[in-house]
Amino acid sequence: MSVLNCVAATRPGRFILRKMFSRNSIHRKKSFLGLEFRNSVGLAAGFDKNAKYLQSLETLGFGFVEIGTVTPLAQDGNEKPRLFRLKKDDALINRMGFNNEGVEKVAERLKRWKEKPSGSVNHTLIIGGNIGKNKNTANEDAWKDYVICFEKMHSWVDYFVVNVSSPNTPGLRALQEKESLRNILTRLQALNGQKTQTKPILLKIAPDLTDTQLDDVIDLAREIRLDGLVISNTSISREGLRTPQDELNKIGAGGLSGRPIREMSTRMIRYVNLKTSGLLPIIGSGGISSREDAAEKTEAGAGLVQVWTGFIYEGPGIVGKVLGG
Repeated sequence: MSVLNCVAATRPGRFILRKMFSRNSIHRKKSFLGLEFRNSVGLAAGFDKNAKYLQSLETLGFGFVEIGTVTPLAQDGNEKPRLFRLKKDDALINRMGFNNEGVEKVAERLKRWKEKPSGSVNHTLIIGGNIGKNKNTANEDAWKDYVICFEKMHSWVDYFVVNVSSPNTPGLRALQEKESLRNILTRLQALNGQKTQTKPILLKIAPDLTDTQLDDVIDLAREIRLDGLVISNTSISREGLRTPQDELNKIGAGGLSGRPIREMSTRMIRYVNLKTSGLLPIIGSGGISSREDAAEKTEAGAGLVQVWTGFIYEGPGIVGKVLGG
């Protein structure tokens, strides 16, 4: 990505990259969450954790990029190695652990991106801010971390995603329980309502939730008028993988992403869409690497789709491949 950043930093470089990778991504505008996306294909959080590659990713044709997960304080994340390819499954296992430079540095980088020099090209890339808590913050105080990130980044992102579903921060998934979620989300909603310009707030959930847990999320979303859901994060499941068990044992813990969770996330999207009569906006994520995969998510009820593992396996032409035509 560093090389791509250097190429995308020049006007001729951007022209060449757009000719190569963005030709299929234009004229596909999509209105969603009150925002105008240049197309419906985004990059999920976890790739550009610190908002360092926005110029390159815009040039590759993405309609939106979700940066983060960002925490109040910088943290190194879990020990390396922490990212593993499962080639037989077109999948990844990661246990990154919210490694990022902290909200102050990320917000300053986003500010520079938004306040571009006079005469430069207008950015059309929608930016989502994925926010989380620091590893050492107790769950009862987690809301404070989300509030800090929300306040620091509010002026510089177009929407927010509350991440309580990563399996790689100890205890984080416990925040998906209804009362814990209410404590965080109602505070963010109250702060948002005080702003001159409100920003959509979405919740990112795990594909491993039971239907009962999912019903609680839906009930809460209706109650507090949440703007939408991102379905889904990575999974702790290892069922049905082609990768040998001894190799999985060596890899150990982490979140599974890619093709093995495609059906899990699609089922959840369909379930939520039916339960809410299509009234709760959904961003679909999980196992998308082709036009057919994206169509499956949109037919189930997703308004936008995100790729991550598909980008790793398919390369910089992923947007054109997913959009097709």
